[in-house]
Amino acid sequence: MPQHHPSPPAPLASAVVTSLALSVCLGVGACSFEDAGPGADATDERAVPVEVGDVERRSLTYRRVVSGSLEAAAEFVVAPKVGGRIEQLEVDLGEAVARGQVVARLDDEEFVQDVQQAEANLAVAKASFAEAQSVLEIAKRSLTRLETLRADGVTSEAELDVGRAESVASRARLDVAQANVSRAESALRAARIRLGYTVVTADWNNDDEFRLVGERFVDEGGNVPPNGALFSVVQLDPIVAVVFVAERDYRLLALGQQAVLTTDAFPGRTFEGRLARISPVFRSASRQARVELELGNPDAALKPGMFVRATLELDHVDNAITVPYEALTERDDRTGVLVLEEATSRVRWQPVTTGIRDGDRIAVREQGVGGRVVTLGHELCDDGALVHVVAAKPVNRPSGPGADDELR
Repeated sequence: MPQHHPSPPAPLASAVVTSLALSVCLGVGACSFEDAGPGADATDERAVPVEVGDVERRSLTYRRVVSGSLEAAAEFVVAPKVGGRIEQLEVDLGEAVARGQVVARLDDEEFVQDVQQAEANLAVAKASFAEAQSVLEIAKRSLTRLETLRADGVTSEAELDVGRAESVASRARLDVAQANVSRAESALRAARIRLGYTVVTADWNNDDEFRLVGERFVDEGGNVPPNGALFSVVQLDPIVAVVFVAERDYRLLALGQQAVLTTDAFPGRTFEGRLARISPVFRSASRQARVELELGNPDAALKPGMFVRATLELDHVDNAITVPYEALTERDDRTGVLVLEEATSRVRWQPVTTGIRDGDRIAVREQGVGGRVVTLGHELCDDGALVHVVAAKPVNRPSGPGADDELR
């Protein structure tokens, strides 16, 4: 025979239901239900416990934290234009280099010999030129005598033609000798230039007078080919931080924007920089664009290759209507807030268009938002719901630079 358990008395059942409801409330947070008015029975409207936050006018700054690495503002490789054995290195890794300073010397014996040979060739060319000048003078005088004799009828026309040909040939030989002298002078200049290349200097065009040796690639006694790398020389003041920015923030970038950078190498220390260059293209793999920040580095504390985090100030608005970020909720694919009507203790659903976010505050553009808005308890409220405001509790949400992405 099936057994039938008697139902509990109505007052006892009501107490059980009330106890369960309070248990649920305590499980999700401090809350209490209040009657809509005196004498209401169990079917009367109940007030929903909520937490609220103030609508305030504030100045907001939209910041993004991006990571990247440091690079030298300028870097070049010092290399000799000629090959040879390295006789002496004048600088070493990490040392300061002045503009135009000698940094290395190559064995110059062969180049000295080339200069001496070029000087000898020039001397020979000059001697040949002097000889050609003398021959030309003799040919000119001979031609003059033949022309006089021909006028007197003493010599023949054929002899006069031979004299004229000899004069022309002498002039041509003189021109060749002059060309040989010019060629020998050019060869001597080239030999001296190559000899000068054995003394290697570091030079650049910027205003900075000193830079640092970033790397050394060779040792004394080794052989280096033409244009073989000896040193890399870097400019560290200013220094450049290279970061990559996503598409959604790219439109907010502008040259000259300020940035604050930190690095694990110097905990607690910040460095101020500015946005100096923006790439016009995105990397296809990451859909991010290269951005270069320039910052002063007078003490050379920052080094190329260091990892940095940069906080970019991308946007700013003054006197904006702001609500707590927790107040935003979604209804029917629209973003809005529940505005508390103080006189009736009811809430009004207000769709909003969000602006920039700064920490736990976000800007909204609607003028109809004012007073206080619901920050906790949205899921229990509909438009026009009766609510009961409970004591607000601190909410552990990120704020300031690096906060969660905001709706824009």
